Amino acid sequence: MSHMGYGCLMAVDRDHVLRSAAALLTRKSTATMDEVAKAAGISRATLHRQFAGRDALVRALEALGIAECEAALDAARPDEGPAGDAVRRLVREIEPAAALLAFLYSENQLFEGEQNAGWTRIDERIAALFKRGQAGGEFRIDLTPTWLTEALYGLLASGAWAVSEGRVAANDFHYMIVELLLGGALRREES
Repeated sequence: MSHMGYGCLMAVDRDHVLRSAAALLTRKSTATMDEVAKAAGISRATLHRQFAGRDALVRALEALGIAECEAALDAARPDEGPAGDAVRRLVREIEPAAALLAFLYSENQLFEGEQNAGWTRIDERIAALFKRGQAGGEFRIDLTPTWLTEALYGLLASGAWAVSEGRVAANDFHYMIVELLLGGALRREES
């Protein structure tokens, strides 16, 4: 096996470990590093070689969450068509990552000190979509794009928790979030 092939294998392993950790931590946010290692099918020592501790693991999960959000934004084509339709596409594209985002949202350590520049980029792109909807007369102008962006994050996290705890059916996730957010954001005709 060439060295390059071995490197790729290691990268896949790290991705597998991250995704296993994400799946476990989104169900059980208090899981220990031992439990994370077990879920990934590796030893605690192997896990520790990849991630020095829980903080390093959470930072890596944060990077994964940012990458998933940016990919969802790209796939949602936020600059195309009516802004409401673009929000619907965004929620559909981001849904597979919602549980990971909910976990990250609840990990307060992420918000101590400097915010990762990736979140700022995502915030700006989503806020721009809401701004576009306001400028086009689709969305209310008394709610700031920043607040609409925060509301979307809160609904995604709440939806993911409700689905994971079996209080909401997974196939209702998209409808509930989009209808509540857009139902509250839509501009009403003045009578």
